Amino acid sequence: MKQTAAFALATALLLGTAHAQEKVTLTVAAFPSLDSAIKAILPAWTKLHPNVTINLQAQQFADHHNAMTTALATSQGLPDVMAIEIGYVGKFAEGQGLENLNSAPYNAAQYKKLFTPFTIAQATGPDGRFIAMPTDIGPGTFFYRKDVLDKAGVNPLTMQSSWENYIASGKKIKQKTGAYLVNTAASVYNLIIRTNLKAGEGIYFDKQNNLLVGPDNARFVRAMTLAKQVRDAGLDAKIGEWSNEWYDAFKKGTVATQFSGAWLQGALQNWMAPDTKGLWRVQNLPEKGFASWGGSFYGIPSKAKNKQWAWEFIKFMTLNQQSQITAFEDNGAFPALIAAQKDKAFSEPVEFLGGQKARVLWRDAAAKTQPIDVNKYDSVADQILQTELTNVLEQGKDIKQALADARAQIARRAR
Repeated sequence: MKQTAAFALATALLLGTAHAQEKVTLTVAAFPSLDSAIKAILPAWTKLHPNVTINLQAQQFADHHNAMTTALATSQGLPDVMAIEIGYVGKFAEGQGLENLNSAPYNAAQYKKLFTPFTIAQATGPDGRFIAMPTDIGPGTFFYRKDVLDKAGVNPLTMQSSWENYIASGKKIKQKTGAYLVNTAASVYNLIIRTNLKAGEGIYFDKQNNLLVGPDNARFVRAMTLAKQVRDAGLDAKIGEWSNEWYDAFKKGTVATQFSGAWLQGALQNWMAPDTKGLWRVQNLPEKGFASWGGSFYGIPSKAKNKQWAWEFIKFMTLNQQSQITAFEDNGAFPALIAAQKDKAFSEPVEFLGGQKARVLWRDAAAKTQPIDVNKYDSVADQILQTELTNVLEQGKDIKQALADARAQIARRAR
């Protein structure tokens, strides 16, 4: 806390002296709900740096990342600060379009120990370049509707104990209440392939860039097998995430459980389903699984015009404890900064979750989540496997054949 305050003071004095008369417009490109967090800290930033105006450019999630991909490829329309979601970090790291924050004048290596360990690995490319500073993380969480489970006579701890018990409980829930177990069977697959990986191992590739996907990999076989069991039993609503049907399911209680990051609580509370206050609870993932589910970062394009101020802004958003807490209070963005996680707010009950002290659970889960290596072909592998999973779920394709075909396609693309 004292170090953070001293750091902020030193920064203010240094920049205030050097740039007292300089007027700067700093362009920051972001997506919801990161844009909300930025707006929430703007008064504090403006008070510290009245000469630096933040030009916030916010687009919807996919539009933002598509625009940033094009900007990096063409060097046109580049912001000074670029927000990046974890799913795109590996892709952006493969090029040279973002600054290596390990290098001078950033020297970010000195700050890495201040963050939840697994998030540093997420922003480090295969070549060791550190391309973005983490601002929030998504400890994987098992959300469930307490009212639906109570009506069905299902104990949530039984659902948590094993995937087999999760599916068996889903059958009981469907029979007793009519509610589906989960929005889509793909959620089960997506979770299993990401949980309990070895430290430093990637989802699809190992440290030596060897492809892990294939019919002999028990993790992928089990993930597809259990997802197919969910689909064959009629337990998933076949609803995609971020759709109007998904939001309606939350509001109406027609889906009993949801796997997501801790950030979903803020989204449910603030705009997805605010009227369901008190009906939700959370617990750790099945079979004592721990996984990262989302996370946001800030990077600096190599051809940005205001790199010095961009770095000061990023440090203000990521290293400043109060900024991290402000974002957390604004929209539930779980801080990547360890010191912020120790704030008293994390021990307070969450009214939306029926007074449950969920943040303590999330903090512990984050500490137990292992660092996972990212690979520039992760997005390619994910896209191919999602197609093969669809073939398994909807066309009855043999699982081992699907994984063999996926392996061949990924190997060909990665070559």
